[in-house]
Amino acid sequence: MSEPGGARYRVKPGGSVSGTLTVPGDKSISHRALMLGALAEGDTHISGFLAGEDCLATARALQGLGVHVERPQDTQVLVHGVGANGLAAPQAPLDMGNAGTAMRLMMGLLAPQKFDSTLVGDASLMRRPMERVAVPLQMMGARIHTHEGRPPVQIRGTPHLRAIHYSLPVASAQVKSAVLLAGLAASGRTHLTEPVPSRDHTERMLGAFGVQLAHEGRSIAMEGGQRLRATQVSVPADFSSAAFFLVAGCLAADRPLTLTNIGVNPTRTGLIELLRRMGADIRLHPHAVSGGPNPEPVADIEVRRSALHGITVPEALIPASIDEFPVFFIAAACASGETLVRGALELRVKESDRLATMAVGLGQLGVEHQLLPDGLWIRGAEGLSGATIDSCGDHRIAMAFAVAALRARAPIEIRDVANVATSFPGFAGTARGAGLRIEAL
Repeated sequence: MSEPGGARYRVKPGGSVSGTLTVPGDKSISHRALMLGALAEGDTHISGFLAGEDCLATARALQGLGVHVERPQDTQVLVHGVGANGLAAPQAPLDMGNAGTAMRLMMGLLAPQKFDSTLVGDASLMRRPMERVAVPLQMMGARIHTHEGRPPVQIRGTPHLRAIHYSLPVASAQVKSAVLLAGLAASGRTHLTEPVPSRDHTERMLGAFGVQLAHEGRSIAMEGGQRLRATQVSVPADFSSAAFFLVAGCLAADRPLTLTNIGVNPTRTGLIELLRRMGADIRLHPHAVSGGPNPEPVADIEVRRSALHGITVPEALIPASIDEFPVFFIAAACASGETLVRGALELRVKESDRLATMAVGLGQLGVEHQLLPDGLWIRGAEGLSGATIDSCGDHRIAMAFAVAALRARAPIEIRDVANVATSFPGFAGTARGAGLRIEAL
């Protein structure tokens, strides 16, 4: 449980949202831009960088590996690349904070180095599973040890990794990315096959850094030994952060709410499809984009208040909407009829057990629901009760319940919200600007 004196939100009930806003830069892309920029030859300029705690942890870890990282402005970063063999042995364990993506990708980056390293994190990250990343890296010859599958992650540098053919048992961009990062230094052709497409930011960005990849259906192949050339990376606004306002707009935008410059990579935007199936009025206005052979797509997104109805979520859409389920569950709680999500076991091992934590909170708001081993069943309610919610230190849980206040009859207080800064610094101010009656305490 959370400490009663910690950071919290108090959100008054009701209200409406409207206007034009943007959200911070994409967290997944910011992590990858830092790491690939470090491995590249030359200086990589990153604009739109997410200055959240997770990405700053990645920057500090790279500095601990001898990479010079400058931040002339909050959202502008200059990475002085050291090349494939230029990283230096760290003087202490590398602290990845709350950043699960960063820790898993760093396992792939550090496995082929000529030195040993150890990855640690905060209390939440130290409970999260790492073995699914370690297994394919070990197949490549990496020497990686976890503590019963969890951090600390101890890596014995193994400069002569071998390429593998690997079929991912479940779709995971983090496992795929770690293997590709290790494959850059492996001898031979790394070949990966996914059961369904997972987010492809790593593949797109490797192309921008000059790496050639071959795509065939759900398979990716890459020759080891390719050099990365420094480049300019323009980071779009984070779809996962925009998701809270997409749902807010569906619930309470009497006039259009427009979100600008949002990354709409199709491996990330499953929430739009789910909300549209529920009856949402969401319109995309694409931007012209450039950068590499396969740049990240960007659009402005316009959303209006909609009469939502419950749906059964197709399991095929779960990987493309996995981070958005906390706020999707709020949409389901405010929709007419029943919503069923199955096949979302991954939600059990996020920053919190998101299925269990959301179920407890929904129950406190008076929403009829059933917690399932791999999902949730929800019957939508006409209005939500007020309550004090424990977010369990999970940033996406905290922001999701702030959105729920738009349909509440009494205030909602959300405890343990400090970790919102990992992905969305300034969330409360942005939410107030859109129309939520939120106060950070």
